[in-house]
Amino acid sequence: MAITNKALLNYLNKTLKPEAIRDYCPNGLQVEGKQEIERLVTGVTASELLIDSAIELNADAILVHHGYFWKGEDPCVMGMKRNRLKKLMNNDINLYAYHLPLDIHPEFGNNAQLATLLGIESIEGLERDDALSVAKRGQFPQSLSLVEVEKRIAKKLLRAPLVEDAGPSRIKTVAWCTGGGQNYIEEAAEQGIDLFITGEVSEKTIHTAREMNINFIAAGHHATERYGAKALGEHLAEKFLLEVNFVDIDNPA
Repeated sequence: MAITNKALLNYLNKTLKPEAIRDYCPNGLQVEGKQEIERLVTGVTASELLIDSAIELNADAILVHHGYFWKGEDPCVMGMKRNRLKKLMNNDINLYAYHLPLDIHPEFGNNAQLATLLGIESIEGLERDDALSVAKRGQFPQSLSLVEVEKRIAKKLLRAPLVEDAGPSRIKTVAWCTGGGQNYIEEAAEQGIDLFITGEVSEKTIHTAREMNINFIAAGHHATERYGAKALGEHLAEKFLLEVNFVDIDNPA
């Protein structure tokens, strides 16, 4: 089966509602390619390696979490940006990218998918109790030790996380934000959360954890954000009978 690039864009926008949240980049169809889409590649970041994989798979479109045209970046099409765009345009490949809308979606979002992987329940917004909170809070069905959580994350995400043991010995409540969400740790601590999980860590984050008595885990930006685009792609494959391949370009960060 095939779908037009504009019809797919309309469906994605209807599903993810990018107009509802302010973001650091344009969300939607960032690079227009061929009109008919039968084969779709999904991934975390629209790197040159992902584009090369899409070309090898004869894909008509790519769907990612991290696309292009970020606020504050040099707008000139040179070097790395030129190489990426040239390959997309020479091969007539559409590029769809959704950043924060894919983080917060209650079913396909990176945060929702991470919660499912880790067995977190009773999910609500950390910043406010609504669907537009980028960071989330919830709880484990039963209390766990920090070591037990660490082992679960390592098993599910296939990498050893960075762990700071600075809070309660037993963990019931947890807050999290995939990717570069380390700055939400203070809000989590102020709400009395036992553990905060994110992708990245800054030098100051460890001091915050220690001084505000909250356990902290950084499990990798890429590792925590593998699952949103993958889940959304699987949904599109089922709904529109597209050929969809998730390509995981390894990234230790």
